Amino acid sequence: MKKLASFVKFLLIIAIGVLIGKFYLNDTSSSVPIPSTIKYRYTGQNSNNDSREITPVFNGEIIEVKNGGSIQKAVDAAKSGDLIRVYPGIYHENIYIDKDDISLQGVVIKGEWPTLDGQKKLNDAFLYSGNGILIENFKIINYKGNGVMGQAGNNFIVRNNWIIDTGVYGIFPQYGKNGLVEHNVLSGIEDAAIYVGMCDNVDVLHNEVFENVAGIEIENSRHCLVENNYAHNNTGGILAFITPGLPIKTTFDVIFRNNFVVNNNHKNFAAPGSLVSGIPAGTGILIMAADDVIVENNIISGNDNVGVLIVDMANGAAASKDPNVEPNPDRVVILDNLMYENGNNPKGELKALMMTQFSKKGPDIFAIGGGQGSTILDKNKYRTFGIDNYGIPDILDTKHITTFMLDKPVAPRSLSKQELGELTYYGVCAGCHAYKERLIGIPTETIKAIYANNPEGIIDYMNHPKNLREDYPEMPPQDYLSEDAKVAVADYILNTLRE
Repeated sequence: MKKLASFVKFLLIIAIGVLIGKFYLNDTSSSVPIPSTIKYRYTGQNSNNDSREITPVFNGEIIEVKNGGSIQKAVDAAKSGDLIRVYPGIYHENIYIDKDDISLQGVVIKGEWPTLDGQKKLNDAFLYSGNGILIENFKIINYKGNGVMGQAGNNFIVRNNWIIDTGVYGIFPQYGKNGLVEHNVLSGIEDAAIYVGMCDNVDVLHNEVFENVAGIEIENSRHCLVENNYAHNNTGGILAFITPGLPIKTTFDVIFRNNFVVNNNHKNFAAPGSLVSGIPAGTGILIMAADDVIVENNIISGNDNVGVLIVDMANGAAASKDPNVEPNPDRVVILDNLMYENGNNPKGELKALMMTQFSKKGPDIFAIGGGQGSTILDKNKYRTFGIDNYGIPDILDTKHITTFMLDKPVAPRSLSKQELGELTYYGVCAGCHAYKERLIGIPTETIKAIYANNPEGIIDYMNHPKNLREDYPEMPPQDYLSEDAKVAVADYILNTLRE
């Protein structure tokens, strides 16, 4: 018995030592795990020049930023493959990332997050143009423009962030390929909380979006999976559509699956004249002019206007002036979904149309305008309007599609001067400017007229924008761009760009 008692005391001493070491002697930096997606870092060029070989081992440096330090200085010091860890504190910064393969990882300690606070003075929290960028575990608040914006960066991951009241967009990858947006919470955004613009092969998973104008928006993008998201109390929950006047003219191959789209009845507070200012409050899912969109296994309920709204360009927005945009939603597929208590308080034209049907209640599914080849698995399961010509789909589900992301990272671009101008326009300028239509800033056609034969004027405006029109918001400076990029995009706008 004495031996047993001694052994128990020995174990107790060991346990106490472990606890003391954990709580008093623990080195926080060494206990923070390397991001799981660090395996996507790649080095070397393979023989076919299509993609780069990946290395499963993290071999970069870890740069730490503590409260009172500068995240931007850490980015400036980082090399490709490095990991920047940011510890809890308040950081008032615009952070520009123009290098490849940089990871930024917030470290959350006892519920305290690293917080980027723009104080309603700064435009963007994170702005990246590099490839292979990871941004995770940050709280981002009070910016004027965007929480996280990508400008033509590929192979991106944005996850596990709180983004609240960051102006026009929350998370906005623009003209990127092969990306993942997951496990983020976004609220208080005056356009789209998650805005996938002119992108390919992007997964949007496990996010919560609420009290925004648009919850999740797939615009002029292809091959996108939107799954397991919770979109509630927005003006519109989840959207797929085409904005005319942008360089990419199509939206297709989009799956909305396993989402909760409920009670999206928030007042529309978008900037007057913007495209999303026309979204009626109470819209669950909106499909405008997008093709090959599949709506599957979602819970769509409590949306006062309509559960699923399918429209062409003429009925969903101002008539398009872009002759290269096909304005109809074609081959929309409605599979098995749960829809109930939608349309309890329809708005505007929809309300008037339902009155012609002797009904004061809107439908679960409402389709109006052109389009062909659309199908629905069981039209008798829902209250519908305008889908009499819908056929029976050839598929029952999409379970064979688990991701639209690519198996290998997209290779870096090698650009000529003209290609640099085009890439900068697509990745930077087209985020706010369409060619003839109003997006956020004035149309590019107007910019061409103002600065005809004056590329230096465009460059000066990019460096020091002045808001001369009260009916448009102030544009952010793009002075972080290289001089080569500024010269190239000014030349592209004035001499190459056409609708």
